[in-house]
Amino acid sequence: MGVLSRQVHYGVTLSKVGLPLFVIYLIATVGSVGGGWLSSLLLKRGWSVNSARKTAMLICALAVVPVPFASKASNLWTAIALIGLALAAHQGWSANLFTLASDTFPRRAVGSIVGFGGMFGSLGALLLSEVAGHVLQVTKSYLPLFIIAASAYLTALLIIHLLVPRLEPADIDSQRTT
Repeated sequence: MGVLSRQVHYGVTLSKVGLPLFVIYLIATVGSVGGGWLSSLLLKRGWSVNSARKTAMLICALAVVPVPFASKASNLWTAIALIGLALAAHQGWSANLFTLASDTFPRRAVGSIVGFGGMFGSLGALLLSEVAGHVLQVTKSYLPLFIIAASAYLTALLIIHLLVPRLEPADIDSQRTT
């Protein structure tokens, strides 16, 4: 089923998109607060920063995995629930990702680190937007894009873990030459 026929199938038009979008964003808001709350709860229970942050990020990454089923959902509210779950997980992931910078770098460097991360994230989004357009033209389906989204967070967590096996404050002062 193509993109247009799926829209007709659900009966969502621009004039009727309000409630579905409201529900999706409401679920995403819960995920944003929940992601930060989860890692804080683990820290309060005595977990290390490394374990608490990466566990919260893993849970968020796993919660995105079912999103490809949204493109094959038999009704609108199932698709909304799956997309809402993915957006909530994204928000929880982001809450923990931004905190990684303050966990590992001195206060004076956090803004620059987050800025560089945002810049590279924007460049990646630019590239992915171009790829998404080509994928949609060729496949006439959102399924490949949902599969990319489902795997992106697990891949990113693996990269984070490989680059920083143990989250601990960086000693950037000892690297300076005078």
